Amino acid sequence: MLIMDAVLETYKAADFTLWPVAEPPADHLVPLSGQLSSREVGTVMAILTEYNGSSRRGARAPQESLEQVRSLVAAGSVVAPGGLRIRDTTAGVTALPGCCFGLENWRDWGVLAGGEWPWLGHDPTPRVEHVGTIIRLWPDTDRQEGPPIDIPRAQMPELLGSVQEELVAFLSAVGRWAGHWFPTVSASLVEKLDEGLAISAPLPDSHS
Repeated sequence: MLIMDAVLETYKAADFTLWPVAEPPADHLVPLSGQLSSREVGTVMAILTEYNGSSRRGARAPQESLEQVRSLVAAGSVVAPGGLRIRDTTAGVTALPGCCFGLENWRDWGVLAGGEWPWLGHDPTPRVEHVGTIIRLWPDTDRQEGPPIDIPRAQMPELLGSVQEELVAFLSAVGRWAGHWFPTVSASLVEKLDEGLAISAPLPDSHS
């Protein structure tokens, strides 16, 4: 079975104290979905505000939590460390997101259905081959370890559709979290993430 999900790296959440956060998972990857607890959403928001807030632009670091969130809402763009993770549960193979190909670029995977070769980051460095109706994904060509993941080309829109569904549910979780902690900017925060991560706009290959 093939499972594709959107994951966020949690390294930036270390020692964060402006609001409650969860302990980072062992692999430092949080899957984004509507099932996140309030503390897990807090972890995600700690990461996103650290990457996209005023401190990242070299300005004064926010002294209060509301200012930290407002700095994300005011950011020109959204950078989200992580990306798409795909797992072949039958073969026991996982392809992790490569560096410098952030979650904000998740829709680029869609061109695989058309026979193209998108750049998917490095360290790990995935490589794609098109073999007939199969997209053959090698999780890390730098290390040459393990078998590839074979993805039926016709299944790619379905996989990306499942990612989008989870991301839309994640936005709802963010809305609930922000409605509790920062109600004055809740709607603006959800709108910013929706736009910056290109979440709810229709997928080109979606049949919904």
